[in-house]
Amino acid sequence: MVATGFSSFDTMVDKANHVLKEIEHAYGWPKERRKQSYAALRAVLHHLRDRLSVDEAVQFGAQLPTLLRGVYYDGWKPAETPVKFNSEEFFRRVRHDFPYSIEGDTEQLVRTVLHVLENHVSEGEWKDLKARMPASISAVMPS
Repeated sequence: MVATGFSSFDTMVDKANHVLKEIEHAYGWPKERRKQSYAALRAVLHHLRDRLSVDEAVQFGAQLPTLLRGVYYDGWKPAETPVKFNSEEFFRRVRHDFPYSIEGDTEQLVRTVLHVLENHVSEGEWKDLKARMPASISAVMPS
């Protein structure tokens, strides 16, 4: 547990670290790969967000733990969304924003992050998110 001296902040940091640990565990990375798990999460969140309409992006973002919500919204330009792209372009964009080597391929990395994210939003929101994605992206999302 992190000790900032302010219990609400400690809880937010702990929740964010828990998500990153889940990504590391699911992908088989040791804890020393925290920068990689953060970069993977950030890239996937940003490109999910950019594919959604403003209303849908806000609904999904509201479900995220507080610090991850900040990561999700960082750099967002609502007037430039949604950006239409298929799974191939989604993977290309994630790979472009993930500056580390990948064991396996980008699709495996994306699937891992999506699987972890699914556990941190409501079932209804996840189903709604999946329904809003084109079939090629929805197909890589856990159900």
